[in-house]
Amino acid sequence: MTQAVDDLVRPAAVPPQLLPEVPIATAMPVLVALSASHMLNDTIQSLIPAMYPVLKEAHSFSYAQLGWITFTFQLTASLLQPIVGTLTDRRPRPFALPVGMSVTLAGLLLLSQAGDLPVILLAAAMVGTGSSIFHPEASRLAHMAAGRRHGFAQSLFQLGGNFGTALGPLLAAWIIVPRGQGAAAWFSIVALVGICVLTRVGLWYSKELVRLRSKPKPVYARTCALTQNQIILTMAILVLLVLSKNFYLVSFTNYYTFFLKHKFGLETDEAQVLLFLFLFAAAVGTILGGPMSDRFGRKAVIWVSILGAAPFAMILPYASLPVAVTMSVFAGLIMASAFSTIVVYAQELVPGRVGLIAGLFFGVAFGGAGIAAAGLGALADVTGIEFVFEVCAFLPLIGVLTIFLPRITK
Repeated sequence: MTQAVDDLVRPAAVPPQLLPEVPIATAMPVLVALSASHMLNDTIQSLIPAMYPVLKEAHSFSYAQLGWITFTFQLTASLLQPIVGTLTDRRPRPFALPVGMSVTLAGLLLLSQAGDLPVILLAAAMVGTGSSIFHPEASRLAHMAAGRRHGFAQSLFQLGGNFGTALGPLLAAWIIVPRGQGAAAWFSIVALVGICVLTRVGLWYSKELVRLRSKPKPVYARTCALTQNQIILTMAILVLLVLSKNFYLVSFTNYYTFFLKHKFGLETDEAQVLLFLFLFAAAVGTILGGPMSDRFGRKAVIWVSILGAAPFAMILPYASLPVAVTMSVFAGLIMASAFSTIVVYAQELVPGRVGLIAGLFFGVAFGGAGIAAAGLGALADVTGIEFVFEVCAFLPLIGVLTIFLPRITK
């Protein structure tokens, strides 16, 4: 355990020939390709909770059983992502990205044909495994292609993922809800496109590694002025902030459709369109957070993006339909700007551990979402779906912990 902590808080001793040089210019084509592939990957991921109304009706699942599906998917990704990040820090693997998307494709096809809960859980675990391979390595590659605009690069990368998350419920409402569970197989086309895009990115990555090995650069050590205990405390606060954000967001991705149907009597397709509005607002917030953190500082953006969503979250459960939809848009817009900023902040806190940090925080995000999905599903079975949103409204208040984050000088 002590060695693991030391590895986390001490800058990595990376051989010069393997250390990605930081170019002055940002490699925009690579960032756009990564963002697009992130959109395709997360579109498939978001189909799992978007299919819950179909699965609930077809298999008579309870809210708790639906929560276990999300828990399986998120926990698989949570456990594997830090491991994948650590391995790719030590030895970059340019073609891990299309391999991960291939595993996701297999899980999607199995999900479309699954006839009972154990098989659905297996399919969800396969999709989670694909995501665990994709996210840390793609995030590390985005950091490599960022030049000096790390906040912007992470935001652009996250924009693709959030936009894909927003598209999933909308496409599910149009394609899967009218046709049933088997229609999920049509989204294998999305996975195949993703495999092609990521193969091209892998070719670029492979050539860059060859170039860097042939032209080793001097390595300049970057150190952090904080002590080891301060770094550990700061990382713990960042983890709590990510958990509060993801607990709140998972209440929407998994149960907002049921909340709207129960409270306002909407049909499934109508409710999923409103879920799309929330997730689209979150995507917009993602692209705003990174550039703002480059300009105004990471801590300021983290402070506003989590705690600033609290008033809107607390009004939403008690409002009329138009006001509730408006509050959801503002809450998603503000809160979603946090994640990319937190990742870059942590990467600057622990230099040389780009893949490990990306894997750690994606893993925390996925694992927290899985635990939240299972817990909130069980709570909804006992107390009702509206009470879940009343409880979750207090989660953004955890953003007050930002006051304890130190300012990091580049």
